[in-house]
Amino acid sequence: MITSSLWTGKRYGVFGLARTGRSVAAALTASGAEVAAWDDNAAPRDGFGGALTDFHTADLSGLAAMVVSPGVPHDAPVFRRAVAAGVPVIGDTELFAQARAGLPPHKVVGVTGTNGKSTTCALIHHILVTAGVPARLGGNIGAPILSEEPLPAGGVYVLELSSFQLELTFTLDCDVAVLTNITPDHLDRHGTMEAYVAAKMRLFEMQTHPHTAILTSEAWRSGVIDRLWWTSLHLSRQLAADNPEPGLLGAAVYDEGAIQDGELWASQADWPELQGPHNSQNAACAIVACRALRLDRETIARGLATYPGLPHRMERVREVNGVAFVNDSKATNPASAAPALAAFPRVHWIAGGQAKTNELDACLPFLPHVAAAYLIGEAAPLFARLLADKVAVVEAGTLDRAVALAAAAAQPGDTVLLSPACASYDQFTDFTARGAAFKRLVEAL
Repeated sequence: MITSSLWTGKRYGVFGLARTGRSVAAALTASGAEVAAWDDNAAPRDGFGGALTDFHTADLSGLAAMVVSPGVPHDAPVFRRAVAAGVPVIGDTELFAQARAGLPPHKVVGVTGTNGKSTTCALIHHILVTAGVPARLGGNIGAPILSEEPLPAGGVYVLELSSFQLELTFTLDCDVAVLTNITPDHLDRHGTMEAYVAAKMRLFEMQTHPHTAILTSEAWRSGVIDRLWWTSLHLSRQLAADNPEPGLLGAAVYDEGAIQDGELWASQADWPELQGPHNSQNAACAIVACRALRLDRETIARGLATYPGLPHRMERVREVNGVAFVNDSKATNPASAAPALAAFPRVHWIAGGQAKTNELDACLPFLPHVAAAYLIGEAAPLFARLLADKVAVVEAGTLDRAVALAAAAAQPGDTVLLSPACASYDQFTDFTARGAAFKRLVEAL
């Protein structure tokens, strides 16, 4: 695990005892710190072997910091009590940032954005590993970063960073920072789009010159970024991915492949797990990031061609009687579902769940690809109203009925696509459980 002498002899609070909280408690304890921990749920407390302290009533003064899980909102009682006591409230990513000085020389790539973070991180990591570079994947993907063994000299930590994590991070100076895009999401947590954008931008505010900042043209042109702020902060070290602005070094990825400096040097047709316009953008981000890490084109092309893909993200499950079944359960908002609709010519679209917005605007341009929409969960009535005069609509209610109806209606050459444009919590514990259920239903056909 990753430890630090900076924590030795200090007392820390750890609030939340799931995987991340336990990794924090273990790393702090191994570093010689005193740890007091708490979880409002009894089950995680029962399985925890360390000291427990109810932070709702305990005196919090004297804590070096309160380390909270990313899901803890700022208005949570423990969060407010810590702030009132003058105790810094941080996350495990901030502890990793503090520990960096004691690790062998390394680099850090941080990736944030509304959609595409996981694929972009996994792709960068895969390209690095393919090139023989020691690399570790962490943050919002993979194992908690503090539970990982430190990399040898020359290694690269690739971190997926959500807005929740970034709000709790203050000193992470990434060698390469990537913004994939920003569209409305998590507004129940952040309150406004401005606050959500501000949380994402923290990744770049923590950077120092001459480190590399990468953004896509989608993010640059979206209007959500303050251009004056960005230009003053990043002009001397800015790179762009996906249709770069004039004067910016970058890589564009179109249907024909990767283009840099006007030269076609890799074909997207050779990347079996990176099809569709959204993966074009993810690939562009990864290409520019890896070029910033001084990898050559041939090495990057080899990594793109051998990338295995991630579960629940445009995952081809199987083909039945000429019909492809694709699991894109990770598409939890309309902006992330839209590229999946664009990727296939004729789609039986399974959508719905717990809606994050009351519109499907991002998906509307691709409805000509949709043969029928099979709607599930709480959002089914809303989506039915939004789609009624545009495509054939079936209010299936449940995933098992939607799969059965779509499979019965699909013709050879069609795609049955689970790309819900919604969160899963109305019917499933998370998007992973929803995707696993879809795969089981498809395998049973």
